[in-house]
Amino acid sequence: MSFNRTSKLLISGLLAVLVSSCIATKSYKKPTQQTEDLYPFEQVSMDSTTLANMPWQQVFEDPQLRNLIEEALENNLQLRDAIQQIRVAEANFYEGKMSLLPSLGLNGRASYNEQSDNSFSLGGSSGNTTIPASEQYAVSLSSSWELDVWGKLTSAKKASYAALLQTEATRRAVQTTLIANVATAYYRLMALDKQLEITKQTVENRQQDVQTIKSLKESGIVTGVSVQQSIANQYAAEVTVPELKQQITEQEHALSILLGRAPGSIERNSLVTQEPIDSLATGMPAQLLRNRPDIIAAEQNFRSAFELTNNARAYFYPSFTLTAEGGYQSLQTEDLFQPGSIFYNLIAGLTQPIFNRGQNKARLKRSKARQEQAKLQLRSTVLDASREVSNAMSQYQNAEQKLELRRQQLEALENAVEYSRELLRYGEANYAEVLTAQQNYLSAQLSNVADRLQQLTAGVDLYRSLGGGWDQSTGRATKSDSN
Repeated sequence: MSFNRTSKLLISGLLAVLVSSCIATKSYKKPTQQTEDLYPFEQVSMDSTTLANMPWQQVFEDPQLRNLIEEALENNLQLRDAIQQIRVAEANFYEGKMSLLPSLGLNGRASYNEQSDNSFSLGGSSGNTTIPASEQYAVSLSSSWELDVWGKLTSAKKASYAALLQTEATRRAVQTTLIANVATAYYRLMALDKQLEITKQTVENRQQDVQTIKSLKESGIVTGVSVQQSIANQYAAEVTVPELKQQITEQEHALSILLGRAPGSIERNSLVTQEPIDSLATGMPAQLLRNRPDIIAAEQNFRSAFELTNNARAYFYPSFTLTAEGGYQSLQTEDLFQPGSIFYNLIAGLTQPIFNRGQNKARLKRSKARQEQAKLQLRSTVLDASREVSNAMSQYQNAEQKLELRRQQLEALENAVEYSRELLRYGEANYAEVLTAQQNYLSAQLSNVADRLQQLTAGVDLYRSLGGGWDQSTGRATKSDSN
């Protein structure tokens, strides 16, 4: 009967502990995100595949650009810093995981005690009896273990694990942005090269125009004013050459910093060899949530805050600790490891917080506020994702339309330049008309380069905004992170 009563008491105690543990901590539930009406892409048919799932090696086909991206993934300082941040989070998670285990320590001590001559008389006896000196030696193992009855330590471990996943997602976001920045800088560099090429060709054409206008003046068809206007027009084109060269140098240096190297020249191809990203499959809105690393990081940040709230709530409940020590203890070193020198003790303790100067309440209040902040940040990240994808797709489509219109404009302006030159030779037009046609044609040529750059960078922005640049199947980058 006594055994049955004891068993019932133990079972009742365990049930009480389990129920109390459920009260102390709550199970994590992934926050639901409303993705309806977030993506105004009615003009694009979404399918089950997404551009973000394509490795960057397939997205960017230029071999020179691939080499630059690989170099950036190896040497970029910001990405390497993000990887080291993962190492810090791994250490924090390991610390939280090991806190669930008991501690174990090896102790060794030796003491020598000699009392004063008057200590015996102070004890109430008379005489000059000498108290002998005493020695004591001990070797023992000690252990301490806090039972995680209320889930306090488990919640802390889960929070550190969520923080680890957050740093990994942040590293992916840094990598995605890095790949996009390298590609964009590369395209801008080639666009500047093309603008410089157009400008140099324009300078040569205007030098020829100066000679033509001088000949026409000798024939009495134009005046000296036209000659001076043609010379000024030549210098107006020439003055932009050093400006473009300076922009090219600065762009090369900016790209060098992304590559983690000292500023210098960059090997590159020409703009005419580049093709825009031909796949605009964005995927479903839910896929966007899964692919974007910044959204994954924001969700893990919320989960970490949620678990820290559980941890703060568990501080209101009593803590249970077990401490044990055992080993050998003797007054003589030769008897230290004898069977009669064995000792041990076991202590079970319970500490119930009653008054802790408001620290537990403040801790819980802070944790709840940070949890709500993390939830709001997650929602904000989702909204920003919608905006970025929408902008990138709109930019891409508008760039294609502009390129077609610009092609027609260039054709008309090229004809206008030729016609005005012919009319000028026969005295049917003045040089001001030729000058206006030339300036409009040069402006349209440079704008055409800008439109071409917009088309290329819009594809890059779309790839980045969809969360491309890392392998979703493994959760790691398509390039090794061994550094």
